[in-house]
Amino acid sequence: MIDRDAARLGAEAARRLRKADCCTIEPGLSEEEFERIEATYGFRFSDDHRAFLAAGLPVASPPQEGATWDQPWPDWRSGSPEELRSHLAWPAEGVLSSVDHGYWHPSWGVRPAELDAARALAEQELAAVPRLVPLYAHRFLPAGRGTHGHPVLSVWGTDIVCYGEELADYVRHEFTECHRHAAGWNPRPTVPFWRDFLGRPDR
Repeated sequence: MIDRDAARLGAEAARRLRKADCCTIEPGLSEEEFERIEATYGFRFSDDHRAFLAAGLPVASPPQEGATWDQPWPDWRSGSPEELRSHLAWPAEGVLSSVDHGYWHPSWGVRPAELDAARALAEQELAAVPRLVPLYAHRFLPAGRGTHGHPVLSVWGTDIVCYGEELADYVRHEFTECHRHAAGWNPRPTVPFWRDFLGRPDR
């Protein structure tokens, strides 16, 4: 059973996206589809993300020049499994790319001298961090059934910033008003590991 506040938040985000009229929205995902997706890809949607996708599945938006994804909205119903797995792997792959260029998280202990060994240890550590689930392009929400209200994170390698106080605020910011947040806006992500990278909300 989804928490009432989570259901309200997801439904409000879906309402704002429909009002923005910026993408194609198919009928929402069914319980059976959620179960299949979560079993296939090994994560659980947060409750507000689940309510958002149950209200309507965004599957298309106008192409953007230089975009990383041809389809920035993950098509959880009929998208390519390879593309969905790649989208899910994006945050960890970005950190690994930074490891190749010298980055090392303090919690990982002493960095091995050899790059291959350092990368292998980083991969092992990253396998244990909380999963981030793609929402739109490089915007992500933490996974986790029974959770909601997480800030939306914009993830590009180790350049990670908040892009919405929560899901409905993110949709308003990204698709309806397109403005910078007011001075003093400072959401506090609670998701371990990824919050360590938080910088200014200017991406």
